Amino acid sequence: MNLPKIALMMLYLASLAYGIFLTDIFRLPAPLVFCVPLVFFYRELHSRFRYSREVAWLCIAIFLYQVVGLNTMNSFFAMVITIVCCALYFSYFVNNNAGRFIWSVWIFYGLLFLSSLVMVANHFYPQVDNLRAIILGAPVMQSPAGISPTEFGYGYQLAAFAPFVLISTFLFNKSLLLKAAVFMLCLLFVFLGLQRSAFVGFVLAVLLFLVFYYGFRAILLAGLMAALCVVFLNVSGGNKMMGTDNILNKNEHNDEASNRSDLARENLRIYAEYPYGLIFYGKDWGDVIYRNYTFSAGITSHNAYLMFITYLGPFLGIGLLATIYLPLGKIVLKSFRKKHEPGQAMMLCLIFSFISVSVNALSHNPWLFSADGPTLFSFFAILHCYHLQKEAAGEETPIQTLSYA
Repeated sequence: MNLPKIALMMLYLASLAYGIFLTDIFRLPAPLVFCVPLVFFYRELHSRFRYSREVAWLCIAIFLYQVVGLNTMNSFFAMVITIVCCALYFSYFVNNNAGRFIWSVWIFYGLLFLSSLVMVANHFYPQVDNLRAIILGAPVMQSPAGISPTEFGYGYQLAAFAPFVLISTFLFNKSLLLKAAVFMLCLLFVFLGLQRSAFVGFVLAVLLFLVFYYGFRAILLAGLMAALCVVFLNVSGGNKMMGTDNILNKNEHNDEASNRSDLARENLRIYAEYPYGLIFYGKDWGDVIYRNYTFSAGITSHNAYLMFITYLGPFLGIGLLATIYLPLGKIVLKSFRKKHEPGQAMMLCLIFSFISVSVNALSHNPWLFSADGPTLFSFFAILHCYHLQKEAAGEETPIQTLSYA
């Protein structure tokens, strides 16, 4: 691929990975600025828009939640632009080109790796905030973090990156030494990343992979990983490392209201009072929390799924969730049944990355229906990987490229 094409790919994928939308430099949405040239000047021949169903349902869900529920029209249009650009990128620029797909995936997760390196540097050098602000085109709000204005924004990047890179060392048959080194690197990022929800997503995704892929041997592998965790904590000095800035002693510096389980319980009490969904009662979050001390500062339960169902109710909310996630679930089950076949490695890495970042949304507000970058990319990447596998049925080169390139 030529240099302008690679540069545009990296810039577009960076805008998606880091959540860059409007900046002082680009007064137009960054996804449009970088995606449209790729679609018009570098599109694949005989390409067509493949994701009209997914885009339509996502837009309907976001409209009901953001416009009808929250009355935030600007956020709605920003999310729609981000989703449509991602669908256009895979439909017209990647299309049936397995090489472009592989490049896209590795560039995207490479950008997430870069963000983690910035996060580590931010612990030692607070002036890294200036670099973060330049890249983002906006002031940073929390530190230490990666290339994201907030710590929780970086958490989504970490939740997507860590399981992807670790599982790839297993599925691409890398050496035991490299597996151990990558695992220790992931532990470092999780330890300093200050995001417990990303840690939970990472652990859950990796354990599910080990059990699903290795069966009883997963017990031995999990034991080895636990031993490496002990070694890591001993080498790092436990919660004394980096003073207060690590995941072990984060609880000491959080106020009681930030406890996610307490917030979820309070949200469930509110949901019990309005079981059909707030939009059917003509109310919003501010109307139902004004007497609730836990939410008196205007915060939410920080659970994307629970907030969605609280607004849209069980029938409309769960119905939309099922409409979007069930087709993806069928792809996941088909891939699981073929887990040891050539051509499934990249698909499985993407699936467990998506599982991890989706678990992360249980403790935060961004998710697929708010066009979170890592979640959105892994969602469309899974769909497109499945499309490429179907196109390559009976052909050796593309499907093998997906596994071993």
